[in-house]
Amino acid sequence: MDEGFPLPKYNVESHLKWMDEAGVQTSVLTLAAPQPTSADVVRQTNEAGARAKKEHPGRFKFCAALPLPDVNTAIREAIYALDTLKADGIKLATNVGGQYLGAPELDTLFSVLNDRRAVIILHPHRPEPVNRQVMQQTPLAMQEYLSETTRAVSNMISRNVLARYNNIKVVVPHCGAYLPLAVPRMKSLTLVMQANKMVGEIDWETNLRTLYYDLAGAHSPEVIRMMLTITTPDRLLYGSDYPYVAPQVLTQSLARMKQHLSDETDLAPFREMILYQNANQLFK
Repeated sequence: MDEGFPLPKYNVESHLKWMDEAGVQTSVLTLAAPQPTSADVVRQTNEAGARAKKEHPGRFKFCAALPLPDVNTAIREAIYALDTLKADGIKLATNVGGQYLGAPELDTLFSVLNDRRAVIILHPHRPEPVNRQVMQQTPLAMQEYLSETTRAVSNMISRNVLARYNNIKVVVPHCGAYLPLAVPRMKSLTLVMQANKMVGEIDWETNLRTLYYDLAGAHSPEVIRMMLTITTPDRLLYGSDYPYVAPQVLTQSLARMKQHLSDETDLAPFREMILYQNANQLFK
């Protein structure tokens, strides 16, 4: 599917070179966007991730893609990836062809992932339907990706998906998207939604407890403080977005993060947690 943004070229050697230059010990490989629906393409992608992990011990982990919207095929691929390829987690798109996370038909998949206590990394994708003129003027990566992530997580929360399958751990990308703004608003509207029989009881505490957040993107001290209004420091993870951003920009961005995590007295105690300790604990 067209995401309205040029796809970067990727190879393992260039990735390792950047990691060495930036001081990154381990990267978690995931398939970003677009999301293939072909089971064969997804299988090839997952096996490539497994090879990179095997050929470069300690440098790569990987989260397997799934060929949604076919739920049964996705379940078979999840079992193969986690049990045979030894994937470190699963990557899920916010939606595939209009099938959004939180849809009832995905409950059987979440049950399988819950049984395996899977780590899930989310990535936003093109919404369905999409206004192509708006997408051209305001690329998806600029704004709609944040809306997509917020939409998918909110949809899961409204059906208590994350509370019902609370053995999973879900990584929300791009500094939590709009969730620091959306969660208080959702809570304030819950009684009205319940009165109109739009939702049932929502277990906010358990739903939110499954969520982790990567800091790819605009990770200023102000943004981190805003994220801490809905989560705790042990749930924040450095994320690079390599190779969608130029390597030299990522290196400069990481240096800025290290600097403000050292200089800001309220954030400094969490520096090592955010840079690597939380991720090591999540993917142990």
